[in-house]
Amino acid sequence: MSQFSRSWWGKKFIEAIEKLTDAGRLSRGRSYARGNKVKSFDIEGNLVTAQVRGSVNPYFGVYKEPLYLTTIEFKPLSKAKWSEAIALISSKASLISRLLLNEIPDNIEDTFHQLNLNLLPGSRKDFITSCSCPDYSNPCKHIAGVYYLVAAELDQDPFLLFELRGLSREDLLKELAKSPLGQALSAELQLEQEPPQPVESYYAPLELERISAKTTKLREFWQGAKRLPQTIEAPPDNPVSAIPVKTQGDFPAFWDRDNSFIEAMETLYEQVKTKGQF
Repeated sequence: MSQFSRSWWGKKFIEAIEKLTDAGRLSRGRSYARGNKVKSFDIEGNLVTAQVRGSVNPYFGVYKEPLYLTTIEFKPLSKAKWSEAIALISSKASLISRLLLNEIPDNIEDTFHQLNLNLLPGSRKDFITSCSCPDYSNPCKHIAGVYYLVAAELDQDPFLLFELRGLSREDLLKELAKSPLGQALSAELQLEQEPPQPVESYYAPLELERISAKTTKLREFWQGAKRLPQTIEAPPDNPVSAIPVKTQGDFPAFWDRDNSFIEAMETLYEQVKTKGQF
């Protein structure tokens, strides 16, 4: 697969096109996209239009660089199919939550497949291409170059894929927000977007507590009724060292040395106990 695109969706788009198009023509189209051969490029709804520079070829009588009009028209999904897709997406919290956060889940195409639909081009019926160049093959290298520019646009805005299939980002998010799960998520997102409110103090207010000198001795109040012992007796020696690690055995799975794991731990435990006595 070509590395022309960087994002997941741009690469997936090129993958889908490569399954439907001759690899040699795509290779020439990629060189056109990289070689500044495209003079103008525009996407309006589901229609992509571009003006692509041709090649000067005196052999065919072309002495001046021609300019060809290239179009790619994607087939939009019907309103009924979009309603089915939105209803299914709205029922899955993992999908609707990311979409409302302006992110497209990587597995959203699987959801469309459940309805026998697809966002990415699945066949030649999903789009119509044309070019004013004399090459009768379709796609020509000019159309192939525009494919890569569409993939580059998907790098910047993957929601463009919805628009090419007939639904804008605004309409998609609006429809998702109408569902019960979308309403709950939208309410939470609006709360998160509220600006922070200033407060008088970030510390808890001080409270005065009156102590009666008649019922409480001030010495006991400040120092406590009982004093800690001056010395603390050391705990009795454990006759068995490293008892918690003995269950692992001499050579547990994580121990890659030749010596015994238990012996090494017993030595470590003895060193720690010895240092703790000083």
